[in-house]
Amino acid sequence: MNDTRDTRIQAARSRAREAVAAGPSSAPANGVSRRRRLVLGDPQAEFDKVLRILDHQGLLGEDGWLRPDVRLVSVGDHFDWGSPRERDVAAASALELVAWLSAHPADQVVMLLGNHDLGRVGELAGFTDATFAVAQAEADRVYQGGHTDEAAERDFLARWPRVPSAELVARDFGNFREAQRAWVTHLLRVGRFRVAHAAGPGLVVLHAGVTHEDLDVVGLAPERRADADAVAGALNGAMDAAVRGWSGGALELAGLHLPGNAARGEGTGIFYQRPTLKPEDAERTHPTPRRRFDPRRLPAGLTQVLGHTRDKRTRESLGATALPPRDGVVRHLVMEGGRGDYAWGAPPPTGPGQAVLVFTDGGMRECPVEDYELFDLDTRAAVRVPR
Repeated sequence: MNDTRDTRIQAARSRAREAVAAGPSSAPANGVSRRRRLVLGDPQAEFDKVLRILDHQGLLGEDGWLRPDVRLVSVGDHFDWGSPRERDVAAASALELVAWLSAHPADQVVMLLGNHDLGRVGELAGFTDATFAVAQAEADRVYQGGHTDEAAERDFLARWPRVPSAELVARDFGNFREAQRAWVTHLLRVGRFRVAHAAGPGLVVLHAGVTHEDLDVVGLAPERRADADAVAGALNGAMDAAVRGWSGGALELAGLHLPGNAARGEGTGIFYQRPTLKPEDAERTHPTPRRRFDPRRLPAGLTQVLGHTRDKRTRESLGATALPPRDGVVRHLVMEGGRGDYAWGAPPPTGPGQAVLVFTDGGMRECPVEDYELFDLDTRAAVRVPR
């Protein structure tokens, strides 16, 4: 069995290398019916690890592609993982992942944008490989052991004003290469990278979640905010309009996404924001774009399937600290009025008066393959193959 698995994974690696060598591209839709529709949490891990998770779930074919009856939705953040010594390996691995995903038919693999994907055309838009190497060497000296020297940071930002911090260059977007930006740019231009995916009645998939304030920005009427097609259409329409008007530099979406820089600090908006019920965060949840949102402002009747936030950080921000955090598991938050219930597993059946978040970021790199759950869009259940 292991030999067969290794053959499938080796075939997928070969497909990925071929796609990278061919340059930025996107396979068109082919109209094939898909029996299984699954969401994959943030794939910030070795391409081999992603493939092993997919294969363990029975989704990888002998030819190195996903099985024809599978539709996969990737929730974004395809880049940036690992330690400084792994940067070159991680950069190449992430590019292979993106190339492999985009080589599948567009109606088989849905590619959603995360903040790390948009960073290539945002905070890092002005960098070449050479200038980024210089900036990163400086950032490594400024940001050491999780701490930043304030005076050195000021000097760093004076030289590199397009980024918000040395930490971002050293760690957060630490695996950047120009080739990645070329792929992200192409996938944005052809409409392959999406903001949101409507997956069924009242069910939408996106990277980090939206509230009434975000949907006000795109002009979606309150009575349509439980309609997944309307929500996804409005958000994707805003991105398409921004891309059409984008002639270079950092890509922005007015009121929805603002990349960071030295003058305004970290990036904000719907690809960065996380839910919080902490009283000290209350003021941070009001303006848009922002980095935190109040889950009491989620649209009732809508289930949003997200990535972006692991269990530990979600528990801290929601005050659900009674249990230790776990990696790999699907989680949910059900809001009704001002009350929220956060727990492991898929959400229970809910009604039109409840707003639901399903979290799929399970810390892929740290989680054993056998413990990593996907989310089934048809059964609305977490999927894990028994050991």
